[in-house]
Formats: sequence, structure tokens, C-alpha cells
Amino acid sequence: MSGNTRYCAASSALASYKAQHFNWQVLDKIGTLSLNRPDRKNPLTFESYAELRDLFRNLAYSDDVNVVIIRASGGNFCSGGDVHDIIGPLVAMDMKQLLNFTRMTGDLVKAMLACTKPIIAAVEGVAVGAGAILAMASDMRIATADSKTAFLFSKVGLAGCDMGACAILPRIIGQSRAADLLYTGRSMSGEEGERWGFYSRLVSAGEIGATSLKMARRIADGPNFAHMMTKTQLNHEWNMSIEQALEAEAQAQAICMQTADFERAYHAFVAKQRPVFDGD
Repeated sequence: MSGNTRYCAASSALASYKAQHFNWQVLDKIGTLSLNRPDRKNPLTFESYAELRDLFRNLAYSDDVNVVIIRASGGNFCSGGDVHDIIGPLVAMDMKQLLNFTRMTGDLVKAMLACTKPIIAAVEGVAVGAGAILAMASDMRIATADSKTAFLFSKVGLAGCDMGACAILPRIIGQSRAADLLYTGRSMSGEEGERWGFYSRLVSAGEIGATSLKMARRIADGPNFAHMMTKTQLNHEWNMSIEQALEAEAQAQAICMQTADFERAYHAFVAKQRPVFDGD
């Protein structure tokens, strides 16, 4: 299969993609994802890590998905790496095998950041360990008041520097608060998470599905080429000076000003109508 053929296949197949290790569906360009082991609070396995990584990598080339919701299943978001399917086998691995695994899990976060699509994490119940990382690596996070988010790595004898936590979490909630969670491994309640800025809003368990869908619909109906630019700059500008960021944003906005969506918005404004965006 040629490179162009692979690109075309990835860009057109995600609406009908049948996931093997989690639930995935696309409706009206909104992709909804949930882990499918609710009896064990939805732990991750080697296979689900890898398939999630590949899905988010392919999203970068997809025209049939504009926004992704990661939601809970059976009342819980994700309980992290499976004790029996992941942690047990890791104890028996050599250094090369362990590094392959930790790089693979980091690649999932890289893929989420680089997928060009805004990601909404709708957190109910537990989001711990790698589950907390999935929420952290999303662009927007909402939760219920009784959700429990914990970066549990110190509880199993590991460092808090896992899957980008030491880089990303301080940028969201601040250095001292991130250190509090990463050193202790304690749970952060939904109310604390909202107060600290990890969650943008709290809703009831009965409302979280509708609220996340409403957020996703608003984004999906917007100028999606421009949304891609926003996500790209939000991530890239972490490592830029103010001068570099201003120049990067000047270039990004000039590109967006060449889009048909920008022209549509102008004509709609003149006609006192609501613009309808097509993402081109």
C-alpha cells in the first residue's frame, strides 16, 4: 500500500472504524470513545493503549471527525493500567521491554496532543493512574462533584513523572498543586479539581452526557480548520517566547484569513445571519 493510499484510508475510515478494545462511534462528526470493561472500572491493557494511540494518530488525517468525547462507562472513567494484564507482566520485563512500554504510553499522549481535533474528557467516578492522564491530555475536562482523580504512580512505587504528568499537569493547575498530587498519589475530588482549574465545570451525573455533547456540537459546528490551528498553537506555544508566539500566531491567523469559513463569516455578518462553517 502506498503512502497516499494509507493516508486516504486513514482519513476516510474513522466514521466506520470498529474498535477492538474500546467503544468508538461517530455521529455528525463527533467521535465518542469509552473503555469497555465497566466491571473493573475500565482499566487499560497493552492492547487498548496501542489501539488508542493508533486511533488518535489517524485522527490527524481524518475529515469525518471534528471533535472527540472521552466518556465514562458504567459510572467510571478509567482505573488506569490493569493490575493483572499490565502491572504483573511489567515486573518480569527487562529494561528494553520496559522502555518500549513507557515510550508507547507516552506516544498515546503525543497522539492526543497532535491529533488536531479538540478532545473533551467527561469524567465520572474514578479517573486514576493512566485514566487521570487521559483526562489531563484532553483539551477540556468536565466532571461530576463526586468524581475522583488521582495520579497513583507513587502508590505502586513509581515516580510521578509518567506520560508527561510533570510537564502538563503543572501547566494546568500550577507547580505546587501538581507536586501535591504527584508526590502523594491522593485523590482530587471533582470540586477541588474545578477550583484548581483541572476541570472547567461540574455537572450532575445525569447531565454530563448531554453537557459534553452540547460542548462537542458547538465545537463541531464551528470553523474546524481554525480549531485545528488553535489546538496546534496551544500545544506548540508552551515552548515559545512571547515574541515567537506572537509571530506564530500572526502566521496562523493569516492562514485562517484565507479560508472560505472566514469569508462565510463575513458575508453572514453583513447579512445579519448566523454563519454556517464547512471547515475549509
